[in-house]
Amino acid sequence: MDNTLLRGTVFLIVFSAVAFSEIRWPRLSSHHSKKTRWQRNLGLIAIDVVVVYLWMPLTVVMVATRVHDHQLGILNQIPLPTPMVWLIALIWMDMVIYWQHRWFHQIGCLWRLHKVHHLDLDIDVSTGLRFHPAEILLSLLLKCAAVAFMGVPAQVVVVSEILINSAAMFNHGNIAIPAPLDRLLRHFLVTPDMHRIHHSVTVRETNSNYGFCLSWWDFLFHSYTEHPQKGHQGMQIGLSDYQSFARHTLVYLLKLPFIPPQPDDASAPK
Repeated sequence: MDNTLLRGTVFLIVFSAVAFSEIRWPRLSSHHSKKTRWQRNLGLIAIDVVVVYLWMPLTVVMVATRVHDHQLGILNQIPLPTPMVWLIALIWMDMVIYWQHRWFHQIGCLWRLHKVHHLDLDIDVSTGLRFHPAEILLSLLLKCAAVAFMGVPAQVVVVSEILINSAAMFNHGNIAIPAPLDRLLRHFLVTPDMHRIHHSVTVRETNSNYGFCLSWWDFLFHSYTEHPQKGHQGMQIGLSDYQSFARHTLVYLLKLPFIPPQPDDASAPK
C-alpha cells in the first residue's frame, strides 16, 4: 500500500475510534461549543495537511532512503538483526519527539509557536492534531536530522509517524478509562489522563508529561506528574492568560506567534 494512503487510512480509523469513544465514554464535560472548537481545530489541521503533512512522510522517507544508500548514520555502521534495528529506531524517534516537545516549552521563540496547541480550552481528539504550521515545519527538520544521525530505515519512518500520530489522537482523547487500566497502561504508554495534566493552566503541570507515545521518558527525565493538583474534574484547561474563547478564531491562532505578546502575558512556562 502507498505510504500516504496507509497513513491516511490509519488516521481515519484511529480518529473515528477515539471520537466515537469520546461520545460513548466521555471523561469530562465540555465547557465550550464543540462545534465552534472543531471548526477552528479542523481548519488549522486542514492547513497543516495542505502545507506540511502530505509532504512530511515523503520528505523524511527521502532522507532515510538517501542515508541508507550512502550507509550513513549510527545504525548503518553496526551489524544488527533487522528486528533490533527497528526496535532501536522506533524508540529513538519517540525519544526525539519527547525532547522536541520539551524544547518547545523551554525555548521562548519555540513556545510562541507551541502555545497555539495549548490555547484549546477543552481537550479532545481534535486537540491532538492542532499545531501551528510553522511548528510542524520545524518538527519536520528535526525529524530529518534525527533520521540522518541514527540511520533510521525508511520503513521505520513510516511506522513511527503512524504510531506517534495515533498516540497523539489517543492521549488527547476525552475518554474515561478505568483507573486500574490507566495505571497499568502508564507503565509504557501515555494515557489520556496522564497527558491531560500537561494541558492544565497550572504552569508546573504544563511543564510535565511531555511524552507522546512511550511514557518512559517522563519517568526517566523527571518530568512526570501523576495527578493534577485540583483533580481532573477541577483542573482548568488551556493557558491562564488566554481564556477568551471568542477570541481564538482560526486567523488569530495563525497570527498569534508573530504578534507582540500581550502586556499581561505571563502564561509562558518559566
